[in-house]
Amino acid sequence: MNSAADARAELISSQQRLAVDVRNVSLTFETADGKVDALSNVSLQIADGEFVSFIGPSGCGKTTMLRVIADLQQPTSGTLLVNGVSAEQARLERRYGYVFQAPALFPWRTIEKNLKLPLEIMGFSDSEQRQRAARYLALVNLTGFERKFPWQLSGGMQQRVSIARALSFDPELLLMDEPFGALDEIVRDHLNEQLLQLWDKTGKTVLFVTHSIPEAVFLSTKIVVMSPRPGRIIDIIDCNFPRVRTLEIRETPEFLKIAQRVRVGLRAGHSYDE
Repeated sequence: MNSAADARAELISSQQRLAVDVRNVSLTFETADGKVDALSNVSLQIADGEFVSFIGPSGCGKTTMLRVIADLQQPTSGTLLVNGVSAEQARLERRYGYVFQAPALFPWRTIEKNLKLPLEIMGFSDSEQRQRAARYLALVNLTGFERKFPWQLSGGMQQRVSIARALSFDPELLLMDEPFGALDEIVRDHLNEQLLQLWDKTGKTVLFVTHSIPEAVFLSTKIVVMSPRPGRIIDIIDCNFPRVRTLEIRETPEFLKIAQRVRVGLRAGHSYDE
């Protein structure tokens, strides 16, 4: 990693604990057609409590980066720490919750029982499961829907159940892989506002994958712009908006300036030529 990145990492470390510390990570897949370089020399430091969005064209390594942090895939080279421990140890100690693109709820289980599933696997007592289910359904404004089934809820409500489930065992890190990508714009805007409120209430570190420039700028304290394969970081953009913000902020000059910088970064990575 270059000296500027080293200096940035040291500054973050001195001011706040690092939730994620990625140093020179590369990942190469072996396929029938030969090697595929998914990530190339990625270095990134994320402080505890930040909301960081990854944006870039399809195939740029956004989801791969999330999966490497989650220890669902292992890098070919480089080092990675999650809250001061290896990605494997963080996974074994259940230090993160993962929200996928689809809610991934079991249709035969009620909303409450879907939320309880990781708690059952982890061996929480019945009383603790009930308390946590009630607490986190309330946190995503779904109290009263405990006995409903997934098919009785809208897509946005199902995704809120998925978020509550990921938070139910109180992980330090929340990994979100384009969770609102399949929803219409009105629902997406509403969930963006709710997610910010949730982040403010819980104080979690959030890593969020998106294809939407407005969504990335609205949600984030930091935006990581990535290039097409091999996945590289083109730019890291700080968003110094108030922690509590409304959708109206999207009309401000500061918001539009950051959105334009993201677009410039994407163009610099030739994202529109792929």
